[in-house]
This record gives sequence, structure tokens and C-alpha cells, in this order.
Amino acid sequence: MSSTSRSHEGRSLALAAGLAACLAGLPAPAAAASIQRGQTLARTHCATCHAIDRSSPSPLTIAPPFRDLHRNYPVESLSEALAEGIMTGHPSMPQFRFDPDQIEDFIAFLKSLERRR
Repeated sequence: MSSTSRSHEGRSLALAAGLAACLAGLPAPAAAASIQRGQTLARTHCATCHAIDRSSPSPLTIAPPFRDLHRNYPVESLSEALAEGIMTGHPSMPQFRFDPDQIEDFIAFLKSLERRR
């Protein structure tokens, strides 16, 4: 094999390895759909007060951005509160309940915000 062929083969392998690494970081289609449904829940029920993206400030300053929730506690611990109805000490937060599928999607969305920015 000529040095040109080896060089081309090396570049092709490096490109394939880089592509594989990028694809490995993507969620599976089912996980991506769950994250999307969770984001829709957040947009519908939470975005008037909380930042639901990776960079915006929360519209209501006392409402923590969702991207920071994992710094205070594991977001998985919200499952029970979401099922029973989240209640907080401030009057502006509405009480709401999610069904089990919605909770799974919402938690998946919150977990997606934990990834490196």
C-alpha cells in the first residue's frame, strides 16, 4: 500500500471515529422524544417563571433556572413531588400534578440540561 493510500485511509478512519463519537453522544430516538415531550411540558407549565434553556435568565427572578436544579439536588427526587402535586412556600407557584409518563419525560428533559454547555 502506498503512503498516499495509507494517509487517505488514516484520514478516513479518523473521520469515521470522530463521527462515531459525535453520534454516540446523541440520545436514542426514544430518549430524544421523551426529552422533547418534557420540554413541551416545561414550556407549557413552567416557562412563564423558570428559564427552561441553557442560558436565559428566569422571567421571575425567584424562580431557579431549570439548568441549575441538579446543583442543589438530584432532579430524580422531584418524581414524587410531581406525582403528588408540587407545593411551595411562595404563592405565585401553581400546584400541578403530572401523570407517570409525563414525570418520566419531564425528568428526562431536566437531565438533558445537566449536560455540558
